[in-house]
Formats: sequence, structure tokens, C-alpha cells
Amino acid sequence: MMDSSNPVVVKLLSEIKQSPEIRQALLRELEQHRGRRVVSYFTSFRFPVLIEDGDAEMIEGVLQKLDLSSGLDLIVNSPGGDILAAERVVNVCRTYSGGDFEVIVPGKAKSAATMICLGAKRILLSDTSELGPIDPQVLLPQEDGRFAFVSAWSIIESYRELLKQAVQCEGRIEPFLQQLERYDARLIKEWERDRALTGDIAVQLLKTGMMPNVGPKRIKDKINLLLDPEATKSHGRPIYWQRLQEMGLRVEHVDNRSELWQLVFELHTRSDWYVSNYASKLIETCEHHFEVSPPEPGR
Repeated sequence: MMDSSNPVVVKLLSEIKQSPEIRQALLRELEQHRGRRVVSYFTSFRFPVLIEDGDAEMIEGVLQKLDLSSGLDLIVNSPGGDILAAERVVNVCRTYSGGDFEVIVPGKAKSAATMICLGAKRILLSDTSELGPIDPQVLLPQEDGRFAFVSAWSIIESYRELLKQAVQCEGRIEPFLQQLERYDARLIKEWERDRALTGDIAVQLLKTGMMPNVGPKRIKDKINLLLDPEATKSHGRPIYWQRLQEMGLRVEHVDNRSELWQLVFELHTRSDWYVSNYASKLIETCEHHFEVSPPEPGR
């Protein structure tokens, strides 16, 4: 917790609260450093928002105004969202950059944000940058009235196990039937399709990007850590640059103390703070600023 009575902290908070000039100045420095256009895309880890189709439209609206003949860097920091929306973001970035599209992850690009990274030509990561598993999550009501994301794989596997036990049961089957009543077989089938879809999108993005000379089955084997919840044990588990390189992804490791990463990290600090307090989403270039307001309480 920042000490709001500290003059240094007061000055820092004042700067962060300012209109986007400071962040845009950092983006301008990054463009000079990289020799290409840079767009930042942040979604909140605090407010309940997701990567969705509207984000792809906002990014396209920005890219239409840019000269991307030298390529595009997309700085991504997000807990994730809709996998199909992530695929659309990749398509937009590839289309306008002529395929010369790279991603920089200053902090965390998880779930559907990891999928965006898979569609890039290359991913720039530091020692503390995180990607994560991309297995589908399902929003389910909890006993306390709240909602929580649960692994689709966990639901499917528990359903299959109960069904197997019921079939093999030689005694009273009623306890198993009572538990199976909590499941909707139609939804189980839908979630199985979602898992298959996620794997198919990931393979297609890599086949048309980082791994053009690798067969689909081999690609799926290489990225199994991203797809298989049994391998990662938790959807929130961080996956760092070394493991991603081992998978065969084109990852550039950037020194945390380098001039480039100091710029990236300051932009990350300021942008992440902004989407934790004043906005839920933020898309910026050195000339443009778009934000989405936080959702209203109770909605």
C-alpha cells in the first residue's frame, strides 16, 4: 500500500492520474528504440472484464490510422477472455502489419492473452514475464452466490469418472445418479468442443506463424503444457520464457535491466495502475488513447 502522505508518492500518483501524455511519451521512446510502431493493450486484473470482440474492433480502429510498413509491436498485459476474440485480435494485427507482428509481454499475458502471443511472429519476454495455460474455463455459480471460473477439463473429467463408476457399480447406483443429475450432458459436449476448438486455434496460429514447417500433430505435442491441465496443475500457473523456448516458440529473452525493458516496465507500471483504478481496458499509441470505463458495481 502506497503512503499517500509521502510527497514522492503524491507526485507519482499525480503523474499516473494525468492524461496519457506520459505513457504516450514512453511509447514514442519505445518506437524509436524498436524502429517500428508500438501499440499498448491492457485489460484489468482487478475489474471483471474479458478480452472480447469489441477489443479487436478498437485495435483495428487504431491500426487503420498507422503506417505499419516497418512492422507492429503489440504490448499485451491481460488475464485473458474469449479465445475467439483473441484469434480475431491476431487476424487484425497480422492483416494490418503484413504479418510483421510481434508481441511484448511486460507482466502477464494469461489464457486468451497467451493465445494472442501464439499468433505473433515473435514474443519478447523478460525473466519476470508470464504466459499461461490456454485450456477453457467455465463461469459457474458458487454456494455463496458468487461466480468463479472452473476448468472445463475438470468438469468433463469428473462427469466421466462418475459415469464410469455408475456403469461399473454392482450395488446401489442411486448415489451416483444423484450426483450425475447435477451435470447437463449437452453442456459437457459443448465444453468438449471448446477444448477441441482451443487446440485447433492454437495449432493453426502457430502453423501460419512461428511453426510453418511443423505438422499439426507435432505442434500440439510441443505445446502440450499450454493445453493440458494435468501438466500445469493450475490455470493460473506462470509459464516463463525458458519453457516457451523449449516448446519451439520464437521467444526473445530481454534483460530486465536493459534500456528497452526499463521503458517497457515503466509503461507497464503506469498502464496497469490506470486499468486498476480508472479504466478497465486501455489501448494506446503515441498519438491515440482509447479506454473502457470500469463496469458498474453489481453488474
